[in-house]
Amino acid sequence: MQLKIHNSYRKIIALSDTDLIGKTFEQGIKQIEITPNFFKGQEKNKEQIIPILKALQKEDATFNIVGKESVQTALEAGIIKQKGIIKIQNVPVALILL
Repeated sequence: MQLKIHNSYRKIIALSDTDLIGKTFEQGIKQIEITPNFFKGQEKNKEQIIPILKALQKEDATFNIVGKESVQTALEAGIIKQKGIIKIQNVPVALILL
């Protein structure tokens, strides 16, 4: 998975399955583009990502999570719930905007 942390007035976290980088998904009016500029960061595994997500959740961060592995990791970290996941062309997407 790719994890990138953008620093703004609050931290914006981009987490994506590596194989989705550079792809665009559309379904009806829903669309998401997994741009390398926003999503490509450091390659990390689930065991590395879970503690990072938990720590960033406490900092009032915003999360953009795309892909089966990434969304599953966020579920296991407890930062998203199943009802907050949408699918675009069968790709799970979760956004947490606080």
